[in-house]
Amino acid sequence: MKLRARLTLVAVAVTVAAIAIIIITAYRNVSPLVAAQVDRGLADRADTVLALLDTGAALPVRPDTTEQLLDADGTVRPLTPGRNPLPVNDSDREVARTGQGSTETNVDIGETAYGVLTTARPGGGAVMIGQNYAEVDRIDNEFLWRTAALTLVAVAAAALISWLAIGRILRPMRRLAHATQRITTTRDLSTVLPEAGNDEVGELTRDFNSMLAALRFSRAQQQRLVEDASHELRTPLTSVRGSAELLQRARGKLGPEDETQVLATLVQEAKALDALIAELVELATDQHTAESPAEVDLADLAQERAERSRRRTGRTITVHLENPATRTARPQALARCIDNLLDNAAKYSPLDTEIDLRVHACRLTVRDRGPGIDPAAQRAVFDRFYRADRTRATPGSGLGLAIVHDIVTAHGGTVFAANHPGGGAEVGFELPTSDRPSSLPPVSALGDDSAVR
Repeated sequence: MKLRARLTLVAVAVTVAAIAIIIITAYRNVSPLVAAQVDRGLADRADTVLALLDTGAALPVRPDTTEQLLDADGTVRPLTPGRNPLPVNDSDREVARTGQGSTETNVDIGETAYGVLTTARPGGGAVMIGQNYAEVDRIDNEFLWRTAALTLVAVAAAALISWLAIGRILRPMRRLAHATQRITTTRDLSTVLPEAGNDEVGELTRDFNSMLAALRFSRAQQQRLVEDASHELRTPLTSVRGSAELLQRARGKLGPEDETQVLATLVQEAKALDALIAELVELATDQHTAESPAEVDLADLAQERAERSRRRTGRTITVHLENPATRTARPQALARCIDNLLDNAAKYSPLDTEIDLRVHACRLTVRDRGPGIDPAAQRAVFDRFYRADRTRATPGSGLGLAIVHDIVTAHGGTVFAANHPGGGAEVGFELPTSDRPSSLPPVSALGDDSAVR
């Protein structure tokens, strides 16, 4: 069953329940009032009959009542000729014999129900007044039939109004469903979902549009990554193939020095391919997205990564701390950022120079003593596979700073690159000055122009 029909049924059910509650409550409240009114009518008729008997005046006849006298000896004398006599019980005879009190009973005469009031008559005996309930039953039945008819009309009106109103409310949802079905069928992510209002459906539509925009961007970046990766892989593969073919053709004819050089080239290019593929895999699979955020002390993390880099490279790395901050972040992701920055600095710094790692609040900067960065390329160094002309001979894939860019951007931070006045380059990142929510967004390895120096 469709949502519109289900919601209409719910609305109708609520309407029926509300009407039923109102009718039952009203009926229960009115019934005692009707019964009380009937009792007062019997008492008033009895008073009238007693008064007229004392004066000897004629008793006016009512179509819904029967009156009779009950003597002290139990003799019944009708006061309304032509009417069936009212049945007499022991309670009635006791009232007539004592000439005191009154009693009320309900009896059936033929197929008609009567309410009977027996009240003592001054001087002895009693007067019995019987009122049939035919009119009361008629009014009661008419009330029930009219209520049922009005209920049916109200339910039909509620169903129609609910169906139309819910259809109008769900119209944006239907448009959204049709649009998403078209996207699912055609795989066309360029489809823009229809505009909606400011309600929950409108919010859902805007969220879907944002998701589609992210998917379009991701698809475009994936395509670009594949194109760039195929281009970058072609060079080392060509070198490996050429060296292998040379060895195949030579078949032992190369001199030892030449053969050693060719094998060294093979090993070097194989290592380059291995490093490039590893970074491509990390860039494309977002290895750190499953990592849970935690409190990260930037000072401790910087010192830890600096010590690791010293052991690996043997370089002198000096850490400067100025009011370092603690932030909620993915620890391993930030550690990878610092490792990449230190590796980048070690690559471009002469062996006998030191590397500076500085942490100031939420800003981390790594300075090398290399040739610096062309001002025109200071933004491009974060593009994937970017290699400046003067650094193309330097080992590397051009992906290290791309990974830094993606991770930092996912944490809501920014990256930067500049030349130091004293020489060399400064590359780093800055995290937000306040903690982001603990549910950090995924690290998009295909993010905005991510890359490397």
